[in-house]
Amino acid sequence: MAASTAPLTVVAPARAHSGRTTGLVLGVASALAFASSGPFVKPLLEAGWSLGAALFVRIGLAALLLSPALVLAVRRERSFLRRHGLIIVVFGLTAVAGCQLLYFAALQRMPVAVALLIQYLAPVLLVVYTWLRTRRAPSRLVVAGSLVAIAGLVLVVDISGATFDLLGTVFALAAAVCMGVYFIVAERAGDDLPPLALAAGGLAVGALFVGILLLVGVLPFALPSVTVVLGGVDVPGILAILWVACVATTLGYAFGVHAVPRIGTRVASFVGLSEVLFALGFAWLLLGETPAPVQFVGGAILLVGVVLVRMDAGAAAVAEKATPTAAPAP
Repeated sequence: MAASTAPLTVVAPARAHSGRTTGLVLGVASALAFASSGPFVKPLLEAGWSLGAALFVRIGLAALLLSPALVLAVRRERSFLRRHGLIIVVFGLTAVAGCQLLYFAALQRMPVAVALLIQYLAPVLLVVYTWLRTRRAPSRLVVAGSLVAIAGLVLVVDISGATFDLLGTVFALAAAVCMGVYFIVAERAGDDLPPLALAAGGLAVGALFVGILLLVGVLPFALPSVTVVLGGVDVPGILAILWVACVATTLGYAFGVHAVPRIGTRVASFVGLSEVLFALGFAWLLLGETPAPVQFVGGAILLVGVVLVRMDAGAAAVAEKATPTAAPAP
């Protein structure tokens, strides 16, 4: 008897589309959370807190809040740390401690706008990295989106009249690389490596590293009792750092590590550029730093770039859905 020919069916995973939408929402929420840290930390530093103290409290409290996820993962699988310890350490030293320390090191040698611009070249670096790794040139939409997003970013950070410093540029580029590692490592999170366990472990490693730098005197430690002004209201400094640790850092990493596996490193990194726009908004509301009109224009251009990159990802997803898949023979 002749073998039956199985019909071709088209796979249309609605769940995958829902996952990407959820990932976009989580990515924006992560950027919003991270963006609030600067306007809360800046008054603390101006009031006498040292950078090392602020980073240690921020990262350490966030690690404690997310630690149950790591404990649960270890209890479920005794070999968890042996299997995933290296990637957690890499995440902690780069995406947590390295990114922040290198960025602030750049700030000591160059204007904030320039350091921010260089650090947020991370999405473009990821496009180049993917090109070199896969040997497949990015699509026209991705190239166009990258150029448009960077043009918008230049306007948002307003680098007019800024000067460049070689060592500061190196620090800022290193911070951009660390940010890129954040997206690459976070994409590997899933059932085998729970996202919150990755975030908790990375934050714990980052806090330990910053603590060591404080102990040996590389970073100064100053944590005076201060009052800061936020939105025209006097706020105890302890409340400001609690917001940074419990909201900006904890939710920022928690949402971020859940978003990246759903939408991929490329889209997640460009969505992360919205952090700059949110930071401008928080600085406006809390510190009275009114953005210039050109920064609003830059924000709109930046969002167009993000949309172009997202359109490329959407087109790829549609093509994947339309790929005929052979149904199992009866």
